[in-house]
Amino acid sequence: MNARMKNPAVVLPEAMQPLLDVVEATRQGGVPEATLELVHLRASQINGCSFCVDGGAKSARKNGMSDERLFAVAAWREAPYFSDAERAALALTEAATRLADSADPVPDAVWDEAADHFDERQLAAIILTIGVTNLFNRLNATTKQPAGAGW
Repeated sequence: MNARMKNPAVVLPEAMQPLLDVVEATRQGGVPEATLELVHLRASQINGCSFCVDGGAKSARKNGMSDERLFAVAAWREAPYFSDAERAALALTEAATRLADSADPVPDAVWDEAADHFDERQLAAIILTIGVTNLFNRLNATTKQPAGAGW
């Protein structure tokens, strides 16, 4: 598979650094790195972004995530490998990524469960991670960035 063009944030390099700054800011929100890795990977799976799924899995593995957890992210509801807090973050990720799939895109039950596990600063980091992941997914999927390719 060949990309249609370079990632737009590479074509307009002035756009890339602010996006990377948002990613870095999420790392300062007090959420465990593993949870942010799961959020990134799940949103990327939903959006079918092979570039981000590949990169996210490699990053998660590099940061110590087990193969069992990586392989089970798509089936997190049925898999025993995730904490209640991670499950809440994954549910929020799915709801916020699939906004158009429901008349109530992020139901109160999903929000309340996440808020039971994360404070406002942590929720901000998770929501920003979801948002920036969805942005990168859309850039990469639209331009057909292949898995394993670099920018």
